[in-house]
Amino acid sequence: MPSFLSENHAILTYDVKRKYNGYRSGFMDIEVRTRHAGKTYQFNEGHDPRQPAQYWFQNPPEGLTLFIVLYTQACRWSRCLGCNLSSRVSARHVPFGDIMGQIDHLFLQLLTQQHRVDLRKIILSNNGSVLDEETFSTTALIYFVAMMNLHCPNLSTVSIETRPEYIEWEELEVLARALKEGNTPTDLELAVGFEAFDDRIRNDYFRKGLALDTFEHMVKMVAEYDFKLKVYFMQKPVPNITEEEGIRDIMQAIDYLNALAKRFDIDINMHLNPTYVAKGTELERAFLAGEYNPPRMESVMRAVRHAEHAGISVYVGMDDEGLAVEGGSFIRSGEEYIVRKLEEFNRTQDYNLLR
Repeated sequence: MPSFLSENHAILTYDVKRKYNGYRSGFMDIEVRTRHAGKTYQFNEGHDPRQPAQYWFQNPPEGLTLFIVLYTQACRWSRCLGCNLSSRVSARHVPFGDIMGQIDHLFLQLLTQQHRVDLRKIILSNNGSVLDEETFSTTALIYFVAMMNLHCPNLSTVSIETRPEYIEWEELEVLARALKEGNTPTDLELAVGFEAFDDRIRNDYFRKGLALDTFEHMVKMVAEYDFKLKVYFMQKPVPNITEEEGIRDIMQAIDYLNALAKRFDIDINMHLNPTYVAKGTELERAFLAGEYNPPRMESVMRAVRHAEHAGISVYVGMDDEGLAVEGGSFIRSGEEYIVRKLEEFNRTQDYNLLR
């Protein structure tokens, strides 16, 4: 059993079941927490704070989708075993004026007029929790919604990435009202990382710090407002599990989300990311030691097929965002035809492509 487990259990009992605000004096500095989790990457302190960290476009069934990562202070949890997303952002606080400058740059310079007309969905991220007011200014969030309402007249959905413990009734109420004020009413989708269905894989090994009761409480809140839910999973996210175990974990996750969708009458999307080997993490060290390999694309396709008759949609993430070590991507030579099938599946949700 990895040496971090006993320390991790102690942290979970203190941290995960309450918001971080109100006891910040006991909250370790992000850089300290990151190093404590065995991560060796550097934060992106040289980035222009008035420029977004990253953005790209996707083409799911909903139509043209923008994925935007704004440059803010990094995720304060900072423990997940294979995650180095924080290397794209800052360990330091980014003022709301700079975040608003990024939003101006996005809507007034990066997006063309055609983009603004064609956009149907925006996924808003800071590689952490957008609803954590300590890292992402509430003023900037409301400004983002205002600019979105002004410049994207045909938008149908905005998806906001966050950890569940940051979701509050008051925030959902304000967001629900603001989103109704655009040219067309816009649905809110809350996007949360679940990563692995198995409790031990998720919390003991991957160190996600997410309990089922916390997640289901959030689902209940989301359903109360008739919002949508996106749930991120990673296939084969830790060392020492087989291809078959990785497939089985995703199948169990599909069954679980399908049951929740029926129970709460809520629209759920599984965003399935085949795991890549992220630089500067414990997963990199396991990979270099020959103790880990990313999932095969055939295994990903098999796992996705399990959702054919479920009441949820599935989108397969096909980009390592330039964060994988050499040779650590999930796309291997000879598997390109499967990648093309999965990309077409993302656009159509046609399961015949996966047979």
